[in-house]
Amino acid sequence: MIRFRAFSKHYGPHRAVDDLTFTVGRGEIVALLGPNGSGKTTSIKAAAGLIRPSSGEVLLGEPGRPAGDPTARRIASFMPQKVTFPDSLSGREVVEFYRALRALDRARVDAVLRFASLNGAGDRLVGTYSGGMVQRLGLAVAMLPEAPILLLDEPTAALDPDGLCAFYSLLDERKGAGATVFFSSHQMGDVERLADRFAILVEGRLVAAFTQRELSARLADRGLMRVRLDRRPEGLLERVRAVAPKALWAVDELIVPGPASMRPAVLDLVRETGVEIRGLTADEGRLDAFYRELVGQGMTTE
Repeated sequence: MIRFRAFSKHYGPHRAVDDLTFTVGRGEIVALLGPNGSGKTTSIKAAAGLIRPSSGEVLLGEPGRPAGDPTARRIASFMPQKVTFPDSLSGREVVEFYRALRALDRARVDAVLRFASLNGAGDRLVGTYSGGMVQRLGLAVAMLPEAPILLLDEPTAALDPDGLCAFYSLLDERKGAGATVFFSSHQMGDVERLADRFAILVEGRLVAAFTQRELSARLADRGLMRVRLDRRPEGLLERVRAVAPKALWAVDELIVPGPASMRPAVLDLVRETGVEIRGLTADEGRLDAFYRELVGQGMTTE
């Protein structure tokens, strides 16, 4: 549904995105990650038809059409990172304006205001809204057309708890309807909860892409078990390393990096020595730590 083919965008000497080739399939929810300035917003705006490629192309739909074509833009709905609306209009008037632009059924206005938890504030002026309420109004506008492609740039950045609930409900509803969702985020919890796949941009280049299953396997490999013992039995570390090659001693603790699946065998080896286990902790790999590792690997040095 969304295809980046050798997409590049540069502004003078600055290359915001460099040779991006990536596909978001029908019905997928894909999260785009990366530090500030990595090209996330440029990529999503290009998919929305708001930025023309310097080279390459971005195609939407099946068959694929250039994202800037009117036919392609009609099947997509875009929510920018920072949404702004006239302070002198009510929330309902804002939604009605965008409904009229798309020639949609009037019933959609009440539906999206309710879905975005703004049904009680729809008649208030936007100038009286909090930042979180303005962001929720942006969600309401993005939800209006029920488009098969949803493009969201940092949608949870300013959301309050009600807004987060609305956002989660939106993605669950759109996924259930078979829609394709492409969104950027710095919130690792949102990413792990929502995304089927993850793509990481660093300095405008795609440095990694994983499915949910692949990511789970990568994180499992980064788990860590610590076993605190009353002494160091001779030969234990060598036997443990036959199961967990990266195991090591740290004072009175046996440190065992790796997936949880190897831990029962390690503990069996420890018990066979008759040593007393005085403490046991286990930590699973974290997406935020893995993300920072990938970003660091993708950085160029000047």
